[in-house]
Amino acid sequence: MNALIELHYLPSIAYFSVLSSSNEIIVERYEHYVKQTYRNRCYLNTSQGPAHLTIPLSGKHNKVVITDIRMDYTQKWLNNHWRTVQSAYGNAPFFEHYAEDLEKLLFKKYEFLYDLNFHLLSMCLAWLRWNTPVRESMSYEKDTTSGIQDMRSLINPKKTDLLAKFYSPVTYTQVFGNAFVSNMSLIDLIFCEGPSAAQIVKASAVKNEQMLN
Repeated sequence: MNALIELHYLPSIAYFSVLSSSNEIIVERYEHYVKQTYRNRCYLNTSQGPAHLTIPLSGKHNKVVITDIRMDYTQKWLNNHWRTVQSAYGNAPFFEHYAEDLEKLLFKKYEFLYDLNFHLLSMCLAWLRWNTPVRESMSYEKDTTSGIQDMRSLINPKKTDLLAKFYSPVTYTQVFGNAFVSNMSLIDLIFCEGPSAAQIVKASAVKNEQMLN
């Protein structure tokens, strides 16, 4: 089964759990931007508990195609995000192994949110050592055709009740606290577990038959 899904900023573990059994990933290129979603935000586990990072955007966003959404670099979000990553994961076992990749990509300062998120997805898939092909959608289709599973907007901060249908958290050792915090950005898992991350992602995936019921 192929998966059709929108791009997220530093996607969550659940995002990759729903993609873990896909033969091909189709990125939705022609959707309109949706506010208050993971398209421009992510969650990291910090010394103060879960913290969300949000990319400020420039211009109006209503009924704007996702590929036309620009990031606002007049605000100092990029340095703030990177400092938060360093503070949260600087002592993580695998931080030094992966941090340079992330830093280089973020500080390329892509103009458009879509481009940043597309390259972040590619980086995360490489970290997981997944060879799943990725392509962009050719047009916007409300309904998908046979063989394509529509996962658009499935992972949404306003639809947390849906998580249990496709994501079952697998605990791992995190940097802060004794209480495990589930479904952080994949970088939380990568920095803490390194090469074992892919196995944990797949173990957290609920079978597709259950997800569709």
